[in-house]
Amino acid sequence: MPLKASCHCGAIQFEVAEAPTEVTECNCSFCSRRGGLWAYYKTVQFKLLTARDRISTYQFGDYLGHHHHCGVCGCSTYSEFPSFESGKPDFDDPRICINARLLEDFDLKALPIRAVDGKAY
Repeated sequence: MPLKASCHCGAIQFEVAEAPTEVTECNCSFCSRRGGLWAYYKTVQFKLLTARDRISTYQFGDYLGHHHHCGVCGCSTYSEFPSFESGKPDFDDPRICINARLLEDFDLKALPIRAVDGKAY
């Protein structure tokens, strides 16, 4: 069953095809400052419900990721990356990671949190 999510002001809204089974907490310089808990999806499992021009995007480092946030309220919403399941970027298999803290009517505390040492990348 799809789950809806939105930033604080509601300017950015999206849905994912199913509930996450775990969330990731990354300690890299960017994620630790944003404070998100991330859930990963294939692109076909993600649907943006608002106009793309409402979204602000930030890139840094190797520019592999597109980190999206609301230009109105500032909430980190989702990011787009190539898959790294093989240990290297696979641009033919993109992933969306959503800020699971934005999911509506969802008990985030029930999920396990997987720690990722993003500082090591």
